[in-house]
This record gives sequence, C-alpha cells and structure tokens, in this order.
Amino acid sequence: MIEAEGLRIYIDPILLPDNYTEYPADTILITHPHDDHYHYASIEKIATEDTIFIMPENMSTEVARHDAIAVNPGDSVQVGTINITAFYMYTYPPPDTDYEASHPAENNWTSYIIDINGFTIFHAGDSKDIDEYEQLTGHIDVAMLPLGPGCQSMAGGEVVSVLRTIEPQYFIPIHFENGANDVFCETYDTQIEYEGIEIVNLDHFESFVFESESF
Repeated sequence: MIEAEGLRIYIDPILLPDNYTEYPADTILITHPHDDHYHYASIEKIATEDTIFIMPENMSTEVARHDAIAVNPGDSVQVGTINITAFYMYTYPPPDTDYEASHPAENNWTSYIIDINGFTIFHAGDSKDIDEYEQLTGHIDVAMLPLGPGCQSMAGGEVVSVLRTIEPQYFIPIHFENGANDVFCETYDTQIEYEGIEIVNLDHFESFVFESESF
C-alpha cells in the first residue's frame, strides 16, 4: 500500500487483515493473475465503486470483472497527480528441464513504476533478472523486489544483481515467507549497502515514511 498525494494505491494486495476495510483503495494495481497476486478476497475488502483498477490486458476475464484499465509494458496511466507506468515482468524456463516459464514474457504481465512528482517507486511483481532493467538505471528511488522462490522469481544473488543494475536509493524486500526477509538482509546487507543503497526491511503490514523534496 502506497499513500501519497491524497491517494491510496495497492499493488497485489493479499491476505489483508479485516481492519483494512478502513483503508479503501483509490487504485489497485495487479501484476498478473496468480492467486498470490490477484487475491479476490482481499480486493473485496478495499475496493469501492470509485476504485480504479489497472492490470495486464492479458487478464481479460478480470479486466471485464472490474472494468479495469488494461495495460501492456510501456503503457502509462495518470491517476490524479501520480503517473503509473507498466513495465516488463517475466521469468525464464528452468534450465535443463522440460518445464515452461511460470511467467512467460509473451503474456505481457506487468511490473509497475509509480511516479510521485519525480519520486519513483518500482514494484517488480514476480520477475527474474531481465535485460529490460537496464532501462531503469538511475531512474528509480525505491525498488521493491521479490526474494523468491528462485524458480518463480529472482532470489538470492539475483536480487543484488538487479539492485546493481537499477541503482535505486532504497530497497524494500517483498514476496517472502515469514522471517525470510531478515535472513536475506543478514546475508546480503554488506553487498547492498556497498552499492550505496539503503535497505528498508519491513515485516508484513509494517510501514515506512519516505521524506522527499518532491512531495
């Protein structure tokens, strides 16, 4: 959940506590249809008649259900003073196996860049270390990257590699089992901080306030 400019934006809300009905969504962004990212029970808690939904065009059933704005990588949507740009999100087939990629590039599922008056937040969804991240180098203030599992998204040293490519000011770990964020940060904090990146390690439903001259 991102609160800025009088707006409340959710990205892939899941397993929200009951009290989140007190925090209705102005906008809900969905990266892809897997049930740990498109969680209908959580969406019901926070959606109102005025909520704006943004999701991949590939999710045609869900787009119709929510009268959503359908996007592909590269598309931008203006919500109030905040600009939201869909970016690439995909994984690769596991090497030396007959399995297909769990997040195929051809589906055009999406990560998101949220631009708040020049302060940019990137939410990677489920993605591996992909070549398109070079387009983001030096343009992201806060990178929210998944910690795994490695067969479904980036994990371990891949996360550090992505941070080195994107060069954000801050890194927030997402998509982890309880406690895995602490283990990750204890393992890789020296490498990440050496790159001049501040780790904002939050447990589930914790919050953090960024102060920016852009606000």
